[in-house]
Amino acid sequence: MAKKKAAKTKKTATKKARKPNAAFMKALKPSDKLAAVVGAAALPRTQVVKKIWQYIKKHDLQNPKNRRNILADSKLKEIFGKAEVTMFEMTKLISKHLK
Repeated sequence: MAKKKAAKTKKTATKKARKPNAAFMKALKPSDKLAAVVGAAALPRTQVVKKIWQYIKKHDLQNPKNRRNILADSKLKEIFGKAEVTMFEMTKLISKHLK
């Protein structure tokens, strides 16, 4: 005897919107070196990273061979401390310049 499988019902409930993490939304003051790129106003961490990416794309600082790497110009070199960083390292290095 074959068992009949109950028809699976599709969930019609919509996904709940995620509440933003308060740590990411807290406005932080950038250091003088970081302020040269993103401005001196206090910003949430997410907005700082967004402005850094805008700066990188505007000045074409992504490595053409490996787009995940960022080639630092003089302003970014002061923030990163080296000439080339990966995009994953970038957020860690930026966080040192936020208070």
